[in-house]
Amino acid sequence: MISPQATTIDYSASDGVNVPPSGPLAIRNAMVITDESGTAGNFLASIVNDTDEAQTLVLGVAGASETVRVPARQQLLLGVDGNEPILFEDLDTTAGATLPMSFQSGDGEGVRIDVPVLDGGLPYYTEYVPFVE
Repeated sequence: MISPQATTIDYSASDGVNVPPSGPLAIRNAMVITDESGTAGNFLASIVNDTDEAQTLVLGVAGASETVRVPARQQLLLGVDGNEPILFEDLDTTAGATLPMSFQSGDGEGVRIDVPVLDGGLPYYTEYVPFVE
């Protein structure tokens, strides 16, 4: 009776992380797939907009930032269903590490979280390893 109920504890059930709430957009299963050198990485995530208006997500890593627009009442799957992942270059990381990233949407204050870095070692991530010339 005094133990916490395990089913009420939030956790990330996959290889990526769920970004804590900050703003109208929800970011789920965020991860970076890197090349062997660790200097380039593809950002993959599911971005959910439950609002009645299109929303913009600004995400940043290693001094670079990108903007993603998510239509009203839609889910955007970066790297899936014909949606390209977001490529970040000039990184200094390795598979197995985490990468500090920032996420901000709407009037939210924004949040900074460590995102896991993976490589193509698992067959289902091989297609996401960046190829940079």
